[in-house]
Amino acid sequence: MVSTPEAIYLMDKAYVDFAALYNIHKAKAFFVSRAKVTMAYLVIENNFNIDERTDLRGDKVIQLTGPKSKKLYPENLHVVEYYDKDKDALLVFLTNNFEVSALEVARLYRNRWQIEVFFKWIKQNLIIKKL
Repeated sequence: MVSTPEAIYLMDKAYVDFAALYNIHKAKAFFVSRAKVTMAYLVIENNFNIDERTDLRGDKVIQLTGPKSKKLYPENLHVVEYYDKDKDALLVFLTNNFEVSALEVARLYRNRWQIEVFFKWIKQNLIIKKL
């Protein structure tokens, strides 16, 4: 995958591949994905200054600790925990972007879902041979 510098790639957790994510990082681009629940990591820094009224539950800097994952992605990552009231679920986002706030990370991912819904609507309602 060729990454465009400063682009933000929003992807589902099914696509979490630390080698590919590290290539995005090395290309000076950014990604936001859901983290897998089995992801092993060490918290390097914990931001306790979050406003839970925004539904944020965590904002952390982490380092991967799984033998394979830490080799494939040796840099620190940003983890954001967000409570989704509609689904009554805690969502955990993973990004290499330390320049945006935790709330912006959650909003970026929510916008990714809107795009998914839009494409699903197109597929169901329009007759398009090629997209």
